[in-house]
Amino acid sequence: MPDNTIRSNSEVVLIGAGIMSATLGLILKELQPDIKIEIYERLDVAAAESSDAWNNAGTGHSAFCELNYTPEKADGSIDPKKAISIAESFEISRQFWSYLVQENKVPSPDNFIKSVPHMSFVWGDKNVEYLKKRFEALQSNPIFSQMEFSTDFEKLKQWMPLVMEGREATEKLAATHMEIGTDVNFGALTRSMFNYLEKLDGVSLYFNHEVKKLRQREDKSWRIKITDLTTGQTRKAYTKFVFIGAGGGSLPLLEKANVPEGNGYGGFPVSGQWLKCTNPEVIAKHQAKVYGKASVGAPPMSVPHIDTRVIDGEKALLFGPFAGFSTRFLKNGSYLDLPLSIKANNLIPMLSAGFHNIPLTRYLIEQVSQSPKDRMKALREYLPTARSKDWKLEKAGQRVQVIKKDEKEGGVLEFGTEVINTHDGTLAVLLGASPGASTAVAIMVDLISRCFTDQLKTPEWQAKMKSMIPSYGQTLNDKPELLKELRKHTSEVLKLNN
Repeated sequence: MPDNTIRSNSEVVLIGAGIMSATLGLILKELQPDIKIEIYERLDVAAAESSDAWNNAGTGHSAFCELNYTPEKADGSIDPKKAISIAESFEISRQFWSYLVQENKVPSPDNFIKSVPHMSFVWGDKNVEYLKKRFEALQSNPIFSQMEFSTDFEKLKQWMPLVMEGREATEKLAATHMEIGTDVNFGALTRSMFNYLEKLDGVSLYFNHEVKKLRQREDKSWRIKITDLTTGQTRKAYTKFVFIGAGGGSLPLLEKANVPEGNGYGGFPVSGQWLKCTNPEVIAKHQAKVYGKASVGAPPMSVPHIDTRVIDGEKALLFGPFAGFSTRFLKNGSYLDLPLSIKANNLIPMLSAGFHNIPLTRYLIEQVSQSPKDRMKALREYLPTARSKDWKLEKAGQRVQVIKKDEKEGGVLEFGTEVINTHDGTLAVLLGASPGASTAVAIMVDLISRCFTDQLKTPEWQAKMKSMIPSYGQTLNDKPELLKELRKHTSEVLKLNN
């Protein structure tokens, strides 16, 4: 019987057509124009899972408003380190996107980024005190120097009139305000990047293709078995380097790769839902991303926010997300994803993480059992005058939080993004969720430094990196003049109001 398997060779294979693969593919193609790249996506379109606008908060996570990035320490002080790191990473994204726009590699920035102020909003004496301490800890840093804080009722009405409707001036309220916040349509950006990439020589993008097996050969290259879901045709791809950027699908693929670096990793899926406003008059009254404090045990993706979005040119207003539980690892995944991911090498870390995260379990049970009345009650904490008839429930994205081995605890649940790479640099995997897409450029630059170490040291790659990311190799929080100059430049190129 004849072997009808299609075979191909490349230097790089990217699995998953989301923002991470698009970013890595484009950076590598800029660094080495003759590199041969193949991209495999199981769905029929790019950015249909975590990168899609309706599955992603689109906040342009810069730590301006997300309170979970500034934890309060035991002594009552605020730790700003994570917030500063994320803000630095978002500045890198802005620089790279500006380069793409200037070089006509993606269309007008109007398609994917808009200016939307970022705010944090709290109530009650304890929370107001926390927000003031957070403001003081951040605003003293150049990267947050434009942050404003207020407890003044009239000022808060000016910043967020819809949120303040129906409130009494005697209420104990506080907010911070960052005018330079953004809303990003990562789905539109990702598809624009792939549209450019697939027109380049040496780049092949395959939709409706699912990776079934990965095996490293003796020469350290990889053989990947793929099925064309439309025709059933089998394909074998041979490559020097593999990146798995398949969102919730990354963990099962890491397990199939069977590398020691993947031992002990597990995943905990969290689904989401939005309340979406259907009344244009209400939508028009709000122009900000207003983030509050998360409930005890809540994962970062469930930090409540009343959120102005601009999706495909239309302004929208969302509240949520409300967390849920599903055993699927992807919105378009299988209910068997979670049970099939449990292996001998990650069973103990997963059980330990579950034992040490009882508050999360309790929180998810509460969220899953919520009634429409419960969700409206949560919304009215942010919009006291909200009417049920103006809002409808929409399904949001599916995230998989990372569980990893820990010597002391046995297993810990991680709430960020994590890159795992093999010691030989031939395979890299991205696991986790927030802040994810907003920091994709910084994450991929770090990945390149780990997996393309020798090439990155060359003068050619160094020069190209600096042309794409002018602050490459530097930090901005300790260089206020450079920060000011680059923010001005990227704001002009990206057509932002700051």
